[in-house]
Amino acid sequence: MNNTIRKHPWRRVFLYLFVFVLCIVILYPYFVMFTTAAKDRNEMYSLDMTVLPKEWKWSNFVEIWSAAPVLRYFLNSVLVSGGATIIAILCGIPAAYALSRMKFRGKSVFLGAVIMSQMFAPVVLLVGIYRLMMKINLVNNILGLILLNAAFNQAFAIWLLRGTFLSISPDMEQAAKIDGCNTVGSLIRVLIPMAAPGIVTTLIFVFINSWNEYTMALTLISTDVLKPITVGINVFYGLNMINWQYLFATSIFATIPVIILFLCIEKHLASGLTAGGVKG
Repeated sequence: MNNTIRKHPWRRVFLYLFVFVLCIVILYPYFVMFTTAAKDRNEMYSLDMTVLPKEWKWSNFVEIWSAAPVLRYFLNSVLVSGGATIIAILCGIPAAYALSRMKFRGKSVFLGAVIMSQMFAPVVLLVGIYRLMMKINLVNNILGLILLNAAFNQAFAIWLLRGTFLSISPDMEQAAKIDGCNTVGSLIRVLIPMAAPGIVTTLIFVFINSWNEYTMALTLISTDVLKPITVGINVFYGLNMINWQYLFATSIFATIPVIILFLCIEKHLASGLTAGGVKG
């Protein structure tokens, strides 16, 4: 493909043009969100409203912290997403290791069940989930959200980590055992460091899925101070008026942790996705 581009320079121009247009399409909603967050409330409902604010009101980004318990919503989301990610990774690593290295009866059936579990969206099981949470007293409880998010992301974590372990040669594990490591020791000292790209990829996807989760949080959490940011921003929806400037300003802050996490580990993302695509 590179030789073709060198022979036909105009194709490079069209390639860069396509990427440029694609970036505009992807980033335009964020641009509108940012400009809307900097508008005055009166301008939001003006008939001659423009894309860019007539007067930039940067105080909106400060006022949201006093207009609603945004910081509390933010910390709740960090707690739920972080807790769900830790549980999913800690449970997914040994399960993925067993599915990639061990032979046992019903292994293929279990793998099929893992894949099939991804077919069911939380909204389909919402009534059953709510009744279960009621019985174990986890309704209106952050721990309940952590466990549910970890459970619904567990299948994806196991499947991706299994592909990562399959991409690592068994000879590395055998060499560790020759040096005196047992199964757990070789997993911790050899396989996990070598599987770091796949683990990082799984981590970021589980964290993002948990951070963006809305339906279960809306159903299970009713106390205002326990709401995650995805549900908490509904406080800016009034009966007669929606404070769009506050809503979008809060949304911008809600995207910052995901962006920071992605920028910190993006160098591992491509190799992790490739490692997770091994056939086995």
